[in-house]
Amino acid sequence: MYPISTFKQKALLVCSILSSAGSATDPLHTRLDNGLALTPPLGWNSYNHYSCSPNESIIHSNAQALVDLGLQARGYHFVTVDCGWTLPNRTESGLLTWNPARFPNGFPALGQFIHSLGLGFGVYSDAGIQMCMTGEPAQGGSLFHEQQDAETFASWGADLLKYDDCFSEAATGYPDTDYSPVVSPAPRYKNMSSAILSTNRPIVFQICDWGVDFPSAWAPQLGNSWRVTNDIIPAWRTIPRILNQVVPQTSFAGPGQWLDLDMLEVGNDVFTTPEEQTHFSLWAIIKSPLVVGAALKDSLTSIKTASLDILMNQDVIGYNQDSLGVAASFRRRWTAEGYEVWAGPLSGGRTVVAVVNLNNVARQLTVDLPDVGLQHAGSLKDIWNGMTASNITTSYTAQVGAHGTILLELGNVTAAGEYMNPQISGNRAIFTQIYGLTSSLNYTAKIALPTTSDPFSLSVGTSTYTVSAGITALDIPISLNATQNNTLTVVSPVSPTSLWVSAPPVTFYPSTAFTAIGDAIHITCHTNLCIPVGSKIGDLSPTGSASLSITSTSSGAKFVDVYFANNDIALATSWEYGTNTRNLTIAVNDVVTRIEVPLSGKSSELFSPGKGWEDTGIFGVLVDGWKAGSNAVVVGNHGGAGGYQTYAADFVGMGVYL
Repeated sequence: MYPISTFKQKALLVCSILSSAGSATDPLHTRLDNGLALTPPLGWNSYNHYSCSPNESIIHSNAQALVDLGLQARGYHFVTVDCGWTLPNRTESGLLTWNPARFPNGFPALGQFIHSLGLGFGVYSDAGIQMCMTGEPAQGGSLFHEQQDAETFASWGADLLKYDDCFSEAATGYPDTDYSPVVSPAPRYKNMSSAILSTNRPIVFQICDWGVDFPSAWAPQLGNSWRVTNDIIPAWRTIPRILNQVVPQTSFAGPGQWLDLDMLEVGNDVFTTPEEQTHFSLWAIIKSPLVVGAALKDSLTSIKTASLDILMNQDVIGYNQDSLGVAASFRRRWTAEGYEVWAGPLSGGRTVVAVVNLNNVARQLTVDLPDVGLQHAGSLKDIWNGMTASNITTSYTAQVGAHGTILLELGNVTAAGEYMNPQISGNRAIFTQIYGLTSSLNYTAKIALPTTSDPFSLSVGTSTYTVSAGITALDIPISLNATQNNTLTVVSPVSPTSLWVSAPPVTFYPSTAFTAIGDAIHITCHTNLCIPVGSKIGDLSPTGSASLSITSTSSGAKFVDVYFANNDIALATSWEYGTNTRNLTIAVNDVVTRIEVPLSGKSSELFSPGKGWEDTGIFGVLVDGWKAGSNAVVVGNHGGAGGYQTYAADFVGMGVYL
C-alpha cells in the first residue's frame, strides 16, 4: 500500500488518463500555426450519403441548401467534394484533373460557384498512389506529387483539403488500407502540409489516417484536425465505439488543432432522433469538426425537419464553437446501468454536461453534479428536453430517450464540496443533499462560522466541540454514505454560514501487492510507464485473476479508482463489433462489479515503448460488498467466457476511498 501523501485526494470523480505522452498544453510539439480553424470547422461533405459518386449537380444543390436552409448562417461554411471527383490518370503534364462526365464545368468553376454563395471550397486527395475508392477505376493519389497537387488545389481556389491514407504503404505493396504499417504515415502528411503552406493560400488541412499511429502525438504539428478513429458506420454501435477511443485524447484538442470523430450521420435516416441528438451533442462538445454527411437537398432527397433542427441547434453549435476551445472529457460510466457522463468547461464560467443513455430504452437518468466537479448551479438549460431550471444542488434528473442524451448547460456554478444556505430551525442548521462519493467514516467537514467574542459549544451527531472566541472555521470528521442525499445537522447557538466536505483519503494498492492466480502474470513495464507502479498484471481472464486482502474500518459501497491499461484498438474490427473496450471485474467478498473500460493509450500502438499498452488510465467505480475488517478483493474477468471479452484490461493498481 502507498502512503496517502503520494496521491492527490479527490472530492469528485474524474476519469483521467496518465501517461508520459503528456497533454495538449504540454510543450511537446510545435503546433501548426497557420491561423486557421481557431474553432472547429463546420461544413458539408459528399461522402457519407453519396459515397464516391459525387457530381456537379449534387454539389451545387447541397451547397445552395446550406444557404437556403439557414445552415450557413449557423456557421456551416465548407463544401467538400470527397472521393470520386477525378480521373484514373493524370494529364500529360502530371496534373490531377476532374472527371468531365461528373463535373462538366470543371473544378475552378465549381470553386467559383461555392465562393459566390459565401462558402468555402473543400477538395479531397490521398497520401497514397491511389485515392480511397472501391468499385471504381483506380484514381491517382498525391504521393510523390504533393507540391504539384497543392499548387493545383490552390489555383482552383480550395479553402480546405481532406487528405486520406489509402494505398500508401510501399513496404507491403501499397494495399488499400494498412492498419499496421512498418513506418509512420506522419512524413507523408508532413510533405503535403509543407506543400500547402508554400502556396501561401489559407487552406485548412484535415488529416485522415483513421487514428493509425496515434496521430494526436504528431498531427498537431501538421494539420488543423486529424481523424482519431476508423470510419463512422451507419449503425448505432459506431457511436460508443468512437467515444471509447477518444477518451484518452481529449486533452490534445485546442484552437487550430481538433480531434476529428468523422463526419456526421445526422439526416441520413440511420439513427432515431434521440440517437442523432447523442451523436451531434458528443461530437459538438468534444470539439470535433461538425461536417454534415447527409443529403440536404438534391433531385431525390430533402433532409427531414427533425434532423435539420438538430443540426441547426444554436446552443449545441455554440458549445462546439466556444471561444475557450476546451474539449469535454469522459468523467464516469455506470456499466451495468448503461449510461455515462461527459463534461467540459465553457467560456463565461459555464459547464456543459452530457449524460449518455447507452441502453435502448427510454428512462429517467440522474447526474450528480460532483461527478463533473460542481455542487450547485444557479442556472440550468436542458437542451433536448427544452427546459430551464435554477438553483440546482447536487443532482439533476430528467427524461431521456433510448440511446439519447441529456445535454445540460450549467451557469453560475459552485465547486464540488461547498454547501451554502442551511435550513435553520431554532439552534439547528440542517445541510441537505450532501454528496457521498463513497461510504466512509473518514470524511472531513469544515464548518464556516461567524466571528464571536465568546466561546460556545457545537454538536454534530453524538460529538460535541468547543469553539473558541474568534474562531471562524471548525474541521471535524464525519461519516457519509455513498449517495447524493446525505444530511448533516449542526446544533449550535451560532448558525454556520457554509459547509465544505472533503472526500476521505484514498489508499493506493499497486498491482505488485496483488497475488497473480492461474494464468494471470506480473509484467514489468518500460521506464516511466504503467504509472505509478512501473508494472502491471496481464492475462486477466476467466482463468486468471489477482487477489489481495484489504482492511476497511466500515462497511458499505466504496469508491475505487481502477488504474488500468487498454489499447485494444478497434481498427480492423470497427466495421463489425469492435468496441475499443475491455471488460474487467472487481469482486469484493464474492460480490462482483463489472466495468467496461475505454482505451487508455496515449502513444503509438505501432512504434512507442509498450505500444500504448503501458499507458495508464483511471476508471472510477462504486464497488459493493465491503465490510468492516478484512475484505477479499479479486480483480479479473468474471463472466469473460460468457459473452464479454475473454481478456480483461491489464491491471496497474487501485485506489480505494476507505
